[in-house]
Amino acid sequence: MDPAGRVLLFRFVAADRPPFWATPGGAVDPGESYEDAARRELIEETGIHADPGPELFRRVVEFVTLEGVPVLADERYFLIRTDADGIDTSRHTELERRVMQHWQWFDRDAIAAHHELIYPEDLAEILSGLNGAES
Repeated sequence: MDPAGRVLLFRFVAADRPPFWATPGGAVDPGESYEDAARRELIEETGIHADPGPELFRRVVEFVTLEGVPVLADERYFLIRTDADGIDTSRHTELERRVMQHWQWFDRDAIAAHHELIYPEDLAEILSGLNGAES
């Protein structure tokens, strides 16, 4: 989240589903804590070096990855505040370069009004409950 209360989202475009937006993140490596994974994924996907704040929520969801692998994911969402306004995508994998070509900072109202699907689907509601999230 930036100082204006906006959240960074990436737009995913894949051949097998409509485009969607999602927060930075990814898998937990063996032996890695959720906090360490959040820190590592943030650096890899955005170039932003910041420590995870509080875990905002957790959910267990089933979905099929962009590689076609069905997963049961234990998702953890952390609040990470940053002063960054740009990001560095030079550490993206080949898959990320192919499917995550656009990113944007969204405020709560833009999320609620957006015409494409955003994950987590209740992100606008979650932001409503955060201090400093109002723009």
